[in-house]
Amino acid sequence: MARLLVSTGEVSGDLQGSLLIRALHEEARRRDLPLQVVALGGERMRRAGAELLADTSRLGAIGLWEALPMVLPTLRLQRRLQRWLLQHPLDGVVLIDYMGANVNLGLRLKRLHPEVPISYYIAPQEWAFRLGEGGTTRLIGFSDRILAIFPEEASFYAARGASVTWVGHPLIDTLGEPPSRARARAELDLPAEAPVLLLLPASRPQELRYLLPPMATAVALLQKRAPQLRVLLPAGLPGFETTLTEAMVGAGARVRVVPASEADRLKPFLCAAADVALTKSGTANLELALRGVPQVTGYRVSRPTAFIARHFLGFNVPHISPVNLVLQERLVPELLQDGFNAEEIAAAVEALLPAEAAARRQQLEGYERLRTALGEPGVTRRAAAAILDQVTGSGRCE
Repeated sequence: MARLLVSTGEVSGDLQGSLLIRALHEEARRRDLPLQVVALGGERMRRAGAELLADTSRLGAIGLWEALPMVLPTLRLQRRLQRWLLQHPLDGVVLIDYMGANVNLGLRLKRLHPEVPISYYIAPQEWAFRLGEGGTTRLIGFSDRILAIFPEEASFYAARGASVTWVGHPLIDTLGEPPSRARARAELDLPAEAPVLLLLPASRPQELRYLLPPMATAVALLQKRAPQLRVLLPAGLPGFETTLTEAMVGAGARVRVVPASEADRLKPFLCAAADVALTKSGTANLELALRGVPQVTGYRVSRPTAFIARHFLGFNVPHISPVNLVLQERLVPELLQDGFNAEEIAAAVEALLPAEAAARRQQLEGYERLRTALGEPGVTRRAAAAILDQVTGSGRCE
């Protein structure tokens, strides 16, 4: 029996972890290898076949000030995990994104259990978001293999001495055949011709505080100018629904909030029905691009965090959207900090709404180049095979 620990956090990590766990079980069955997967993650990973040691889907924040409430829960969880590991030896570890907690976990595991192979899948994007002139690259010291999802990521870590395998981006495996616009609108009970805006504001509770107010005000402004505009807003986590509804109603916006319990199932329909999307920067940008939805993206953190990052940590990047980072061009409009305000958001969305708009056509053409850059289908299968090769090659589960 091979026992793997898969560790991640936040909603996006839970989703990617679930896809990988399914692929690990399938690959293990092909190899006739009995496999147990234990996980730090969320409900999706549990449903995919992992024994959940703790739910970390709500742990995580971007920013120094924003991360403070996560410190004590994370430390308590790490102590619990350390006690559990003393009684349950591992044959391998897979770390998925979730930089701070997973880097600390990886360093500790490599120190205490150097014989256990560690794979890092969906590594922190320090190849894109390096502070100052360098990059922390601490994960190279404890990762036996980095499974890169971007070509630039693979080059960055390989140049610094890491063992790297480029597997491609896992979103490639999840898209399937999209529903038609007509079918999607019928499923969602939307008029065939009304313009539709899809909002994707947050998967972290802390993000709602900074991103939701300007989004809500922008929606109200857009609907004042175009009363026929329909707006769809899927909740990123259970419990978000009330906060989202109150914010939108308070701003005078008319929005349909899709419960988190329905959001995954309806995602292909939401994207197929939408004419344009307004979203925070993150993995959702890539998914929208792969599904052919023109988009505006942005981000805000607290003023203290922004000041410290800019003036003391040297944080300065050309792009924040993964779409723009991969293509190395400003294809998707980005609105940051004070620029993420209702007037600028509304103007950027309006520029993409007309079917004949040049900005809209330019984005859709750029999306074709993005698809080529993200690799071929079979990403999670390749990642699972590389992970089990590490485990069986270590001699720990012969």
